[in-house]
Amino acid sequence: MFENKIVLITGGTSGIGEKTAEILASKGATIAVTGRNFEKGDELIKRLPGTGHLYVYSDLRNRQEAQSLIESVIEITGTIDILVNSAGVALHGTVPQTTDEAWENTMSVNLNAIFYLCRTVIPLMIQNGHGIIVNVASTWGLVGAENSAAYCASKGAVIQLTRSMAIDHAKDNIRINAVCPGAVDTPMLTAEATAFGLDIADGKRLWASDAANNTLASTEDVASAILFLASDNAKHIHGISLPVDGGSIA
Repeated sequence: MFENKIVLITGGTSGIGEKTAEILASKGATIAVTGRNFEKGDELIKRLPGTGHLYVYSDLRNRQEAQSLIESVIEITGTIDILVNSAGVALHGTVPQTTDEAWENTMSVNLNAIFYLCRTVIPLMIQNGHGIIVNVASTWGLVGAENSAAYCASKGAVIQLTRSMAIDHAKDNIRINAVCPGAVDTPMLTAEATAFGLDIADGKRLWASDAANNTLASTEDVASAILFLASDNAKHIHGISLPVDGGSIA
């Protein structure tokens, strides 16, 4: 289903992005991943099944790097068929506790990077006559959460941006959707437990208990949802925000 498809995945060197790269590569896609860790990027590319995969360093906190990233990938691969915006940061605090630096860092990675990347890649997809974009948002963009003002704001904005772009570009044969993970067993979750003053094991138990199935999502659970939204099985789906949360917001 994904043979001859070029997929760009941001945040592809760890967590959800890494697992998405592995699954899509196993389905025949050619993967371009970006992240700030050279070692992990190179290691991932070497072990992905298939050929032609590449790692491109990019710091998406820098708005200028979005266009250069797209141009670098296109120069090598010729095009981009699917964009998966998986890069993200989680900095915690109430509004009074959130510094300018924390706010700007959160917005630059979680929201602005998606805007700049989409602004660059959508014209290419229009020219090609097709395209797919999947944004990784969060259930905390659908509902509120304590001590996470900037993160919730950024992910809520991603959901609204996804809806707006989906409406604008469905006529261009471009499908744009989002996945909204709940708690996922990733290195980011470990950092979040520390931010909330929790032991890692206690934090995982706490967040698992929020789900109706009392289970943390795995990176494969979320990557499988991304795979679905990027596949022809979702060809009539535009602008949704799909929770992958074990029923926590139900």
